[in-house]
Amino acid sequence: MHVSVVLFTSDLRLHDHPPLRAALTRPGQVVPLFVRDRGVAAAGFAVPNRLAFLADCLHDLDAGLRARGGRLVVRSGDVVDEVCRVVTEVDAADVHVAADVSAYAQRREARLRRELEAQGCRLWVHDTVNSVVPPGTVAPAASDHFAVFSPYFRRWSGQRLRDTSDAPRAVRVPDSAGSEELPVREGRAAVSEGLPAGGETEGRKRLTAWLRGGLAAYGDRQDDLAGDATSRLSPHLHFGTLSPVEVVHRVRQAGGPGAEAFVRQMAWRDFHRQVLAARPDAATADYRTRGDRWRSERAARADVEAWREGRTGYPAIDAAMRQLRREGWMPGRARLLAASFLTKTLYVDWRVGARHFLRLLVDGDVANNQLNWQWMAGTGTDTRPNRVLNPVVQARRHDPDGAYVRRWVPELSAVEGPAVHEPWRLRGGERAACGAYPDPIVDLSDGLARFRRARGLD
Repeated sequence: MHVSVVLFTSDLRLHDHPPLRAALTRPGQVVPLFVRDRGVAAAGFAVPNRLAFLADCLHDLDAGLRARGGRLVVRSGDVVDEVCRVVTEVDAADVHVAADVSAYAQRREARLRRELEAQGCRLWVHDTVNSVVPPGTVAPAASDHFAVFSPYFRRWSGQRLRDTSDAPRAVRVPDSAGSEELPVREGRAAVSEGLPAGGETEGRKRLTAWLRGGLAAYGDRQDDLAGDATSRLSPHLHFGTLSPVEVVHRVRQAGGPGAEAFVRQMAWRDFHRQVLAARPDAATADYRTRGDRWRSERAARADVEAWREGRTGYPAIDAAMRQLRREGWMPGRARLLAASFLTKTLYVDWRVGARHFLRLLVDGDVANNQLNWQWMAGTGTDTRPNRVLNPVVQARRHDPDGAYVRRWVPELSAVEGPAVHEPWRLRGGERAACGAYPDPIVDLSDGLARFRRARGLD
């Protein structure tokens, strides 16, 4: 009997899953395999919020497979070693896996191919599992990737997307494929209190609700901090409990300005993936160096700690950082504000901020996190590398009444209206009512002057 192994990585779903669909086209049995990768843990990426969300995803995936007569096989260790071990145990003829873009994933794929070939087993790598348009599909004539988003988006938008597929009706798993117990969320330390539930079932519910109730206004409200008007689908896209191809199909089917704005954000996600696929070192090194002599984490210890704790004295920044700690997530506009403040106003190395985000973000993704940080730091693909987001101006624009600030900074809950964005200007009893909320750790004009000097702009 023909046996295939489907290696699940960041594609923890049954709907629209090309590797699983390909494995099931031939009569036989399939081993749905997930390996708890010790390499990910060794690199520091196995953090509490993502591990808790992952546990939800694996339980949901296992339940979906059991409803179809199958089960999820879970192993721990080196991914290549464990896949090869399973192949031997069940005498598998081939292995199916989704393509990925990080340097680690590329090395893993190359090693897996070599080891499987030595065993007489074929490796099939499938595109458009975690991307809408695979990296390298569209590229300018003189390069292997686009470095500017606008021309990339024009080409990306013209691509014909593959059709999507339903979840399989049945999955038969060999009895000889042994599995560990599934990990659980309960009892995990240091998990954010407001962390959302994971899993394909939850992701599909959230997508349906978003299409019905949030998409139409997205174009006008995506930066409305208090309105919580984003989709919150990013954790499900990161773990692959939703297919990005299916999401774009369904959003385009809904239509309207909101749909156009949301599809553009999906294109940004693919844009960063194609940059990282071509330049894997951009995860840690400047994509375009500006000759910065950043303040290190050690040199700027007090400022960095105030930023992490949400005690910078700038309410919009502090609200964003406290939401991150409480929920393991924050909206895109808040991420940009926090990143601009750390890199441009405090002039701290972008890698310090990127590491902190990856420690907490449930959707922490190397391509999008690192390259968005570089974009804001001016060392990435931004065509305006010296832009600085003023946190007060931005707060007035995107949280005009201060509701977002009051939600996350309770010390300022008694301050009414837009005055909440500049509490240092309050006098007497109004300032005293703010309790221990700090004054700004840096004057914005001083921070801007330092940045301009460092970049040689004066």
